[in-house]
Amino acid sequence: MHELSIALSILDLAAEEAERHGGRVVAIHLKLGPLSGVIKPALVSAYDLAREGTPLAGAELLVEEVPLVAYCPACAVEQTLESVQALCCPECGGPTAEVVQGRELDVVALEIES
Repeated sequence: MHELSIALSILDLAAEEAERHGGRVVAIHLKLGPLSGVIKPALVSAYDLAREGTPLAGAELLVEEVPLVAYCPACAVEQTLESVQALCCPECGGPTAEVVQGRELDVVALEIES
């Protein structure tokens, strides 16, 4: 379960920033894409387990799931794909090998109280 090591890394990053700013982390905002290799429920569960008994025990993890978007060269436009199994344009059916969005596993913001 690599989600636990990811959760621990997220907590370490948040703790370092809270210490630098002299505050307490209230919430951690994360973007998560379907090609990140991380399963959201497993990450949330691992995060809840990892934060117990730490200074970040009260910090909420807010996960924004981002859609899978790829560029279709035939249509010359970015398209939102319905499935990671079918990397083809929903309009023309052509292959869409250039993934523009969907690999995210990014901490995008921290809410810190002083």
